[in-house]
Amino acid sequence: MKRGINHHQVGDSVETYLLIKSSKKGIASNGKPFLTLQLSDKTGEIEAKLWGIAPEDETTFVSTVIVHIQGDIQDFRGMRQLKIKSIRPTTGMDQVKIAEFLPSAPLDPNDMLDKVIQYIFEMSNPKIQRLTRHLVKKHQEKLLESPAATKNHHEFVSGLIYHVVSMLDLAKSIANLYPSLDKDLLYAGVILHDLGKVRELSGPIVSEYTIEGKLLGHITLMVNEIGEAAKELEIDGEEVLVLQHMVLSHHGKSEWGSPKPPLIKEAEILHMIDNVDAKMNMMDRALEHVMPGEFSERIFPMENRTLYKPSFHEKPLEY
Repeated sequence: MKRGINHHQVGDSVETYLLIKSSKKGIASNGKPFLTLQLSDKTGEIEAKLWGIAPEDETTFVSTVIVHIQGDIQDFRGMRQLKIKSIRPTTGMDQVKIAEFLPSAPLDPNDMLDKVIQYIFEMSNPKIQRLTRHLVKKHQEKLLESPAATKNHHEFVSGLIYHVVSMLDLAKSIANLYPSLDKDLLYAGVILHDLGKVRELSGPIVSEYTIEGKLLGHITLMVNEIGEAAKELEIDGEEVLVLQHMVLSHHGKSEWGSPKPPLIKEAEILHMIDNVDAKMNMMDRALEHVMPGEFSERIFPMENRTLYKPSFHEKPLEY
């Protein structure tokens, strides 16, 4: 069975098909242009440089193009990089489809949606329940397939809903341990906190920020949608304001993107479990191709740390 790109080690030679997720032109120190390619398959991503490009290469090797590539895995400043020996765009003769190169959540999207709906049904506060159900139904189609980010964590097909269901289970365990927490508010915050990403990001194939994503961001988008939904459903009261605060504060600090810090217990817990689930996903993905007794590549969003896999771990994680 052919190994995915994320399971290759430094020193390996590779001949495979990969999807170009992004392509950026640069100018080398000698004045010649080159392309930085972000390449992916179902297991993960790797960067490659295409040197000495011709003008036609800039229009040939662009995002969403599948390429056949040969090269070697090398180390570049603590990160794996693919040194290209040969590269060509695929044709119909190659018989490959774009879906074969998109990493996806390990659970069925419809099963995850059923789980989210079950959590909504368990809510006893009718205002919070109606608002949450309304917004999930409105964005249900995109929620089923959207990634949770363009990079760093849950950046795969159905990554957003996978992030949500993981957080819901965490929230349930914590709420059972601390019964003073309002479960309805906490569950609603988990479900809605990143739902604005269905508008902030372009979609699962090559996920980029939309214009409204760049100008407003998912937090502002969802805070506004909660207010609009409340008017449409003729719901008023403190629940609307507090639910908006949950979304507004879930990044924790202004320097992390939250206009307000968490000012209620449930908002603080939401921020914490969001951070836990994101970090676990980052670490699992960084370590999945690492052998016991070795270190991972540097993880930029985790202070550029490298993680160690203890030698008593029997084998790399596989998904």
